[in-house]
Amino acid sequence: MTKISNVVVMGANGSMGAASGALFALAGLPTVFLARTRERAEAGRDRAIKLAKGKLTADAITIGTYADLAQVSDADLVFEAVCEDAAVKRAIFETLDRLRGPKTIVASVTSGISIASLCAGRSESFRSHFLGVHLFNPPTKIVGCELIAHPGTDPGVVAITRDLLLTLGREVVETRDTPAFAGNRLGFKVLNEVAQLAATHGVAYMDQLVGTHTGRALPPLATIDLVGWDVHAAIVDHLFASTHDVAHDQFALPRYMREGIAVGRLGRKSALGGFFRDGKVLLPEPGTSSTAEVPPIAAAMQAAGSYVAALEVLCAAEGPDAQLLRKIILGYISYGLGLVGEVVERPRDIDRIMAHGFCWAPPGMLVDAIGPGRTIVMLERARLPVPEALLQAAVHQRPLFVEPIDPARFFPVARAAAA
Repeated sequence: MTKISNVVVMGANGSMGAASGALFALAGLPTVFLARTRERAEAGRDRAIKLAKGKLTADAITIGTYADLAQVSDADLVFEAVCEDAAVKRAIFETLDRLRGPKTIVASVTSGISIASLCAGRSESFRSHFLGVHLFNPPTKIVGCELIAHPGTDPGVVAITRDLLLTLGREVVETRDTPAFAGNRLGFKVLNEVAQLAATHGVAYMDQLVGTHTGRALPPLATIDLVGWDVHAAIVDHLFASTHDVAHDQFALPRYMREGIAVGRLGRKSALGGFFRDGKVLLPEPGTSSTAEVPPIAAAMQAAGSYVAALEVLCAAEGPDAQLLRKIILGYISYGLGLVGEVVERPRDIDRIMAHGFCWAPPGMLVDAIGPGRTIVMLERARLPVPEALLQAAVHQRPLFVEPIDPARFFPVARAAAA
């Protein structure tokens, strides 16, 4: 097989299954949606058609149930998008191992479970045709994508899958099979760190401190509400159990969040809301509203004439607000570039996944604006690790960020200046 010509989506009724299936169908690939019941598969197809905004008709996607799994023998790609539960996924892969064709590629859309562990115990043919494809939700809008092989994946399978993803308009970053891969490992480190700090400083304060002026589409706590508290907890719990590096403690889910999840506080998708509800800001204690003035450092950065000027404000400002924000941003830079060599091959890989997957200003862009040498000095003062990639950029006086991406995508001040 030289390319993927048809796809079967399992778990097609879920948000990721329906959205990824829409991508396949929009590319003209014969696509089959399978779910536990025909009604669920049909609901997934309806969702895919809605996401396609009139570019798909019902006959573009065939539907069926898991009773129809025998048809995976003719599939070029089986795209598994069931719930993020390793035991459920492994049970499905055991069945697929018996039914798939000898060249059928099986891809899991897991956001962080070990790819090697998911195919452990399967046949050699299955393992050589198995890999991870982490799309960011919703994939109809977010083009960032992680492609994850395990040691037994056939390089040809990786190449064929990469070609398909590029055809689908994905910005593909290949990562190693490490906990939560690259994007979620760095992104949820920052999100959970801010959630931890909210227990002391308050929700309103933290989301205004680490707001859009720091180069992100949404403030961190609003992002967690969008993702869902339960999903956030699953990712950081996995990282806390699986990683033992400098960020380990920042992956510990705050107690107030675990208690909130237990009573149904799950973010936007729940009646109780999360950090926010009906336009009101909540403290970690459920039902208590909070207001806070914009921290001085945030106001000063928002008033800057450019994103470079805003980062200059961040570097030069004094006071507890500035110190706390610097610690968070410097931690993002240090940990992100520190993943180079362990999780990704090059600095541009971590930059691309944060830019295209999280829609955050990537670490390299921040370093170039601040200056590599100055960043090193600030990291040392903050007692944070100085990544080798940063040292090399300073020694050779070369930029870290090499992608043709306009900073206005991330910084309101940059958009205002461009206008």
